[in-house]
Amino acid sequence: MSLTIKLHFISPAHLNFCNKPTCSFTAYNSRIPPRPIYHSNPLTTPSTSHKPRRMQGPVRSPSVIKSSLIEPDGGVVVDLVVPESERGAKTVEAESMSKVRLTKIDVEWVHVICEGWASPLKGFMREDEYLQSLHFNSLRTKDGSFVNMSLPIVLAIDDATKESIGSSSNVGLVGPDGDLIAILRSIEIYKHNKEERIARTWGTKAPGLPYVEEVIASAGNWLIGGDLEVLKPIKYNDGLDHYRLSPKQLRKEFDKRKADAVFAFQLRNPVHNGHALLMNDTRRRLLDMGFKNPILLLHPLGGFTKADDVPLDVRMEQHSKVLEDGVLDPETTIVSIFPSPMHYAGPTEVQWHAKARINAGANFYIVGRDPAGMGHPTEKRDLYDPDHGKKVLSMAPGLEKLNILPFRVAAYDTVAKKMAFFDPSRAKDFLFISGTKMRTYARTGENPPDGFMCPGGWKVLVKYYESLQAEDATKQAAAVSS
Repeated sequence: MSLTIKLHFISPAHLNFCNKPTCSFTAYNSRIPPRPIYHSNPLTTPSTSHKPRRMQGPVRSPSVIKSSLIEPDGGVVVDLVVPESERGAKTVEAESMSKVRLTKIDVEWVHVICEGWASPLKGFMREDEYLQSLHFNSLRTKDGSFVNMSLPIVLAIDDATKESIGSSSNVGLVGPDGDLIAILRSIEIYKHNKEERIARTWGTKAPGLPYVEEVIASAGNWLIGGDLEVLKPIKYNDGLDHYRLSPKQLRKEFDKRKADAVFAFQLRNPVHNGHALLMNDTRRRLLDMGFKNPILLLHPLGGFTKADDVPLDVRMEQHSKVLEDGVLDPETTIVSIFPSPMHYAGPTEVQWHAKARINAGANFYIVGRDPAGMGHPTEKRDLYDPDHGKKVLSMAPGLEKLNILPFRVAAYDTVAKKMAFFDPSRAKDFLFISGTKMRTYARTGENPPDGFMCPGGWKVLVKYYESLQAEDATKQAAAVSS
């Protein structure tokens, strides 16, 4: 179901948001109780609906809401989980097939595909899909139109697995613990040219790219594509599964709340008051544009992230405190985990992040400085131009129906003693606190300036880094005694 929306937008010059939303993942253990952060109370019925377009012109007359706010790529949200009534028979069938063993990150991609985040993709990419993604950042659909698909979603196998598969048309996919997870049907096996994949995805082959080192460097020399049938919903049993809402579940929640706009904010860091300023200001601007009930999708990344990012369970606990402390309004915010692994591939990857939120029903996407970027792994500079992410999103094929919201830079105002939008006329009054600097504060026990983050959220970070230091001390003591 989709919502037909009609809207003429104000100029980007009048809606100029900015900072750096980021993302993260770690071990599957949780320190927070299994309860939703968001509230599901229905809000005021909106009297307007709007057709997503680039920001141009004033808001016009209201029309009628039909259902969710934006049509998914391909027109339907893909759902590849086998119905419960068929699982027994499918499992027996899968047990007789040749097997492919998945890594933990492969399972995350199965999760992404089967819930429809990558709609209209219905399995790991075959070669023609892989080449379109790698070289064109998009896929041609059956009707001749294009959808954005900037990251290859592929499954690598080694020579021994390829030989064991032989001429089989279907294979069973087995998780890291040996449990059957899915069937991959009508398979195609083709060469995995790692150098080409890395160079085209990241624009460099410099050593030290986190996803390359973790996933691609040790991967097999073959890729296997096919249609997925997932035997049961993917669960991590880490106390956070209730936050992992699928695109269909999110769309249902948006409809339940009668949202007439949904704006998505992705991050892999804890939420500080600068992030909150940006999100709250976005909602205010949408209200000024004539929307009656804009809903924030606070959507932290929950798949693989690099080792120095804050773990997912800690971030989710911190996000909970932000809502408990009223920094964000629980009535107009949905917090949900985006299951994708993180590539840190800058302008290439940010297209994937935006495209996936279309499938979840968001019709606005907030983007800031250097989205999905990182420092150069061997040089003291950003790997990507900080402005290229938002520029690419404004031009990317297949994202035309999504409204891209660049936002203004927020920093700590040392005069007002709070996070505020940067004023270049008094630049000396502002302090920029990066994610790295924030983590350093927490790790060393130094408090950030008052007003940087809500006290409850800061305590969560300090507690986490104290636990790391205690673990390090225990390991050092054990090493000395041995």
